[in-house]
Amino acid sequence: MQIDLADKTALVTGSTQGIGAAIAAGLARSGARVAVNGRSEQSVDAALDRLRGEVPDAEFVAAPGDIGNDSGFQQVLDAVPQVDILVNNLGIFGAKPALEIDDAEWRQYFEINVLTAVRMIRAYLPGMMVRGWGRIQNIASDSAVVIPAEMIQYGMSKTALLAVSRGFAKEAAGTGVCVNSVIAGPTHTGGVEDFVHDLVGRDLSWHEAQRTFMREHRPQSLLQRLIEPEEIAHMVVYLSSPFASATTGAAVRVDGGYVDSIVP
Repeated sequence: MQIDLADKTALVTGSTQGIGAAIAAGLARSGARVAVNGRSEQSVDAALDRLRGEVPDAEFVAAPGDIGNDSGFQQVLDAVPQVDILVNNLGIFGAKPALEIDDAEWRQYFEINVLTAVRMIRAYLPGMMVRGWGRIQNIASDSAVVIPAEMIQYGMSKTALLAVSRGFAKEAAGTGVCVNSVIAGPTHTGGVEDFVHDLVGRDLSWHEAQRTFMREHRPQSLLQRLIEPEEIAHMVVYLSSPFASATTGAAVRVDGGYVDSIVP
């Protein structure tokens, strides 16, 4: 399957590292002009240097700004006034006993993991609908369906994101715009390495820590390993393409079989 996004502009939020950076690289390899977003100009510039090294012929655009606040959000809109593909990847996660999560942290997870996506969709969906083509993908998580006991605040936010995706898909019905969620399974990123070591111990090698984490905390995984960011990006690139024109309002799984369900 040859995916050609040469005439498309994409924006990936939270794309200076991890899954977001892999998605940015994947879209660029398919020919899209890709806007890279992070909270600071320094982090975005560093990411652009890495991405241009990975995909030297691609066109990348700097879109720095903390979309969790009004000024940062407007900064991104000014850098990228119109997009054809929006990937809401920005998110935070962390482990904490359920009864120790205070109101401020509940609000923080909702505002960053959910409301930033809503804000971006409100900004870009109307233009896509007028033009008759667009792709919006919200990067969710297996935690949206299988709420982890050690971070229910994160699971709550990702469950809400599934509802946001389905609702905006209905808003865009019949316009040629597809809105979906991508349910990413346990994925190997720098942040996850720290998270895993916090749970299973700092004295283990990464190989041992990963195996212990999957065995003790994610035993449902059929892969029995962490997913690589590029594997998430492959699905996102497909859903961003004309080939995915009949997929909308869906929660598409790239979870390594983690969610124990035969229905997507």
